[in-house]
Amino acid sequence: MRPLKFGSGQPHVRLEDPPLLTGEGKFVADCMPEGSLRAAVLRSPHAHAKFRIASTAAAEKIPGVKLVLTARDTAHFANLACRAAAFIKPVDEKAIFVPPYEVLCSEEVRHVGDAIAFVVADTVRAARDALEAIEVDWEPLPAISGTADALNPGAPQVWPGRENNKAYIADVGDADAVKQVFDGAAKIVTIRIVNQRLVTNFMETRGVVASYGDDDRYTITVSSQGSNMIHNSVCGIMKLDPKRLRVLTHDVGGGFGTKAPAYREYALAALAAEKLKATVTWIADRSEHFIGDNQGRDHVTVAEMAIDSDAKFLAMRLDCIANMGAYYSEVAPYIPYLGATMMTGVYDIPVIFGRVRAVWTHTVPVDAYRGAGRPEAAYLIERLVDAVALETGIAPEEVRRRNFIRKEAMPFKTSTGRVYDSGDFNQHLTRALEASSYGGFAARHAESKRNGKLRGIGLASYIEACGQTAPETSTVRIEKDGAATVLIGTQTNGQGHATTFRQLVHDQLGLPLERINVITGDTDLIKTGGGTVGSRSMPTGGSAVSMATTKLADNLKALAAQHLDAKPEDVEIADGLARVRGTNRALSFAELAAKPGVSADQLCGVEKNFIPPAPTYPNGTHVCEVEIDPETGHVEFKNYTVVDDFGVTLNPLLLEGQVHGGIGQGIGQAIMEDTVYDASGQLISASLMDYALPRAIDTPNYSFETKNEPCTTNPLGVKGAGEAGAIGSCPAIMNAVVDALHRGYGIKHIDMPATPQKVWQAIQSAQH
Repeated sequence: MRPLKFGSGQPHVRLEDPPLLTGEGKFVADCMPEGSLRAAVLRSPHAHAKFRIASTAAAEKIPGVKLVLTARDTAHFANLACRAAAFIKPVDEKAIFVPPYEVLCSEEVRHVGDAIAFVVADTVRAARDALEAIEVDWEPLPAISGTADALNPGAPQVWPGRENNKAYIADVGDADAVKQVFDGAAKIVTIRIVNQRLVTNFMETRGVVASYGDDDRYTITVSSQGSNMIHNSVCGIMKLDPKRLRVLTHDVGGGFGTKAPAYREYALAALAAEKLKATVTWIADRSEHFIGDNQGRDHVTVAEMAIDSDAKFLAMRLDCIANMGAYYSEVAPYIPYLGATMMTGVYDIPVIFGRVRAVWTHTVPVDAYRGAGRPEAAYLIERLVDAVALETGIAPEEVRRRNFIRKEAMPFKTSTGRVYDSGDFNQHLTRALEASSYGGFAARHAESKRNGKLRGIGLASYIEACGQTAPETSTVRIEKDGAATVLIGTQTNGQGHATTFRQLVHDQLGLPLERINVITGDTDLIKTGGGTVGSRSMPTGGSAVSMATTKLADNLKALAAQHLDAKPEDVEIADGLARVRGTNRALSFAELAAKPGVSADQLCGVEKNFIPPAPTYPNGTHVCEVEIDPETGHVEFKNYTVVDDFGVTLNPLLLEGQVHGGIGQGIGQAIMEDTVYDASGQLISASLMDYALPRAIDTPNYSFETKNEPCTTNPLGVKGAGEAGAIGSCPAIMNAVVDALHRGYGIKHIDMPATPQKVWQAIQSAQH
């Protein structure tokens, strides 16, 4: 029987928090030893230019400078890799073109912030002074920054031979079948969506502490989302035998996808440490984060829905232009394609066709950002569904109900080939409408109108695919003192994984959570691991931990049976004891570990390379209610309700925190954040003076609950939850904003972010 007090399903507070709250956290900067050398990167001030480093002599003469690295020093390195290239099957090429992504640019830069030199000195100030002293001859070239503009004939080219800056073209679905349905449809509803580019702005900027030992091994400590992923990538760049590199990740101040890939600085710091036989530390400042770290989103999409006279969906078509930036980051090309496979959302749409046109621009590369393709897909379909409601005069909730995939149809294969294993979409929509007092909106709207305000309410019913990105191995073992240790290749970034893993072990061993230690982020101890990406840590990592614990419990039963004169099936594990059922004969785990001849294998359970047979599909409904001041354009949140289906809830307290955080990021994208480049490729919003982020005052009070339908594709029944809040929030918020503007002024669409300026301008345009 499952212990209740500390086991899974209970709202246990995070055990990781005390050191973080008392200044005892171990972030990258905390790992920098006294006397470490410091590094700085010389980055391009131009979006596109040829260049020649004329001399580094003056830089090398600055007091304290130890080393200046340029492309000549990294010529033996491989380029930064694109792991997702093989997943894309372009319509007009055998494989997608992957341009060279040099560790240090050798003769041409392609975005502001592109790296051309790496300086190491005694202090950060000396290193940065040396950057200014490097003599560079620049030949600026024309640049292109606009996503849709990149395809224009005559636009400046990012890569030679790639006509109109085409990165790739890939299709999903059946174009001919969709055209046939569209030709006979009663009505076609069209919407053009801009999903703007975002800068992640995690609290802890990226950094690396690198050393080189007498054993001819490198050690790098990085702020990452998975030490094994970084290990594999850096070994590839440096062409290292994997045994020669150790990667450590301790506490991480936020990742959100941006800290999943390996960056240039990691290999550069390792090379510098080898050359200088000293520890080298590089830590980005906030400005470098804006021009040196992968960014997110940046799609321009036209979507069309063919409907019958009852607003039933017949077919859907989309054309997505996806900005890759100047290079492919590790999984960048897959993100818009992944989004296209989720374009049907929670709806039964018989036929679809989606075309993804990825383009190059002279901007910072993009990659995964919380949700990675799924938020883009949910935003697209949910805005389109509301457009159908506006065009037909049918209530948004009714349009959804008429087109939902039915619970009894599960498992359901979508027209993109996705197979949803479980879900009851009408259930969480109905509950969300009840919890949000949706039926009382008319009275609240009338009250706002009397006060000279606009009021709107918006829905979004989302679904995402997650949890199946890579296999995971977990080891759970008993130590000599009877405590348990978990080794797992995921990486917490603030989610509370270590607490939840402890709860899963407690379920089967009965040990207090404080007697269960979780180790992550050390490639010497953990040889494989898929990190924390794509909401995989519980569906894949948690399942691996649970299965490894089951194997350990079986081993302990067999071991105890030998010493308690019993059969293994008569031994139960509870409260840190192996006890013969119905008797007082028992041995503690410490006593078992101390028995002569006990092997390590008998005190250990290992689940190797577990991967679910299919993704999980978390889903839910968000309801957002806003009030707008037409005099200023300011959007104020009045109510926010979420009803989610996460399969099985392992820790409701931490789960709700994940949803709240995701909604916060959705609020940022919906009404504040925008990464703005001018026509020459200069980043205009290059600091927190120009890039707005939500504060506590900007976030509403949330109502959150779950209506779970267990997942059938992993042993825990869980569905990934880390990205869900960011997926459902943007469409719900923007549907509410548009609803308010349409009720007041007939406005049918506004793109994110709905800043006061943009909202006010839309109102002014509608009035004149």
